[in-house]
Amino acid sequence: MKSTGIVRKVDELGRIVLPVELRRVMDIQIKDSLEIMTEDDKIILKKYEPSCVFCLGKEDLTDFKGRCVCKKCLQELLSK
Repeated sequence: MKSTGIVRKVDELGRIVLPVELRRVMDIQIKDSLEIMTEDDKIILKKYEPSCVFCLGKEDLTDFKGRCVCKKCLQELLSK
């Protein structure tokens, strides 16, 4: 993991601001979703990219009972 040298304070609502330079480099646009993960004592932010819960594919996704499922896996589910 690489340090950027950027330090930000958490405000009274628990928010931090991601610097514009970092958002540009990481291609994070306004209204993009970020996935929040933890590892040991680290908080990791990752640009959220939905994927199929079964095969992890990222194309032809649809919502099936609150989960992302690709068309191929959905057809397989419905055929059983």
